[in-house]
Amino acid sequence: MKIKITPSAIEGQVVAPPSKSYTHRALVCSALANGESKIISPLNSDDTEATMDLLEKLGVKIRVKEDFWNVNGGQLHQPKGDLFCRESGTTMRFMTTICSLVNGTCRLTGGSSLSKRPMKPLIDGLKQLGVECSSERGFPPIIVKGGLIGGRTKIPGNISSQFISALLLVAPLAKDDTEIILTTPLESKPYVLMTTDAQRQFGVEIGASEDLRKFWIKKQAYKPMIYKVEGDWSSAALLLSSGVLAGEIEAQNLNAKSLQADREILNVLKKMGAEAISKNGSIKLKKSELEALEFDVTNCPDLFPILTVLCAVAEGKSKLTGIKRLKIKESDRIAAMKEGLVRMNVDVSEEENSIIIKTSKPKGAIIDPKNDHRIAMAFAVLSLVAEGETLIQDAECVSKSFPNFWDVMKHLGMNFEEIT
Repeated sequence: MKIKITPSAIEGQVVAPPSKSYTHRALVCSALANGESKIISPLNSDDTEATMDLLEKLGVKIRVKEDFWNVNGGQLHQPKGDLFCRESGTTMRFMTTICSLVNGTCRLTGGSSLSKRPMKPLIDGLKQLGVECSSERGFPPIIVKGGLIGGRTKIPGNISSQFISALLLVAPLAKDDTEIILTTPLESKPYVLMTTDAQRQFGVEIGASEDLRKFWIKKQAYKPMIYKVEGDWSSAALLLSSGVLAGEIEAQNLNAKSLQADREILNVLKKMGAEAISKNGSIKLKKSELEALEFDVTNCPDLFPILTVLCAVAEGKSKLTGIKRLKIKESDRIAAMKEGLVRMNVDVSEEENSIIIKTSKPKGAIIDPKNDHRIAMAFAVLSLVAEGETLIQDAECVSKSFPNFWDVMKHLGMNFEEIT
């Protein structure tokens, strides 16, 4: 599917979709609890469906209702076939460690993009905890034989926070107490804090040093819970930015005190000159003249695509740093954003671990999002203020995290035509 967009004015109210990250974590914690949990307002997307599908193949019973899921967790069993993680990195990382709790052998595979994402640090970390685990040169497919003993493991903290979250989720169920030591400083800290927050709500306590370089996990059990998923700040960042660039918007269902990394978008927009009104879980923003930005995306890398879009129309020279890990996301997000921005007449250049963007007059172009949901949605937002028509190819890739993105944008006033 292709979407052809022309300049548009944005106006209206919208409810931010549920958090993808918290939905993943709630599913896993529910699956590991002995009994029935209820997840209220979960996100139903390609990625969360991948996690749900694999958990069911391991014996977890999940009943899907319109606005909640009932999850019966507890005893896991060996699956009858491969565990296909689609293109979900979170699913691959979390399910790899969950398979260490299964009495038997599991083989995890993924789509073409996921098969290029690194897994070696997590595999090495599991081996140190007594798990028999192997891969092809550190990439999927991954073979895991159950037997999580516990003890001490060392793992780098600067490649993917998902490695640490994955280990933390299963460590309470190891035969012995577990200690996780990070050999390098942790990047994307908020995502690990979200993991321990979800665990806490399911009755599991994680000990950690102040700098999050060491974690202590005693043997303990998850408890079935009723869990409500909060709104997704990653998706909200796109909605709020569209209002700042092209009109006026009120985004609802947002927790101003959320641990989500991408809540930082609110501070960024204010720093760039936008005025935001926050009240009772809603954020109001309107079209503003933006000023150049200097910002480190190390702890909120998913904001990178939409921040480059904001910087493209901001007055002055902007600089985004801490970008190196963006090469191993769903796509090489640095290369994908540079390619699209250049096509849309934006002055952009790359330095070591940073990108420079100067004030530009964006023009419509044909955009290849590299099958990356965040790339497609970011350029859709830029298309609102670009001269002429912009064509987003493979537009259905937004279903990975925000399945009804195009419907929401149409509701807000985006002018576009669907081309199949």
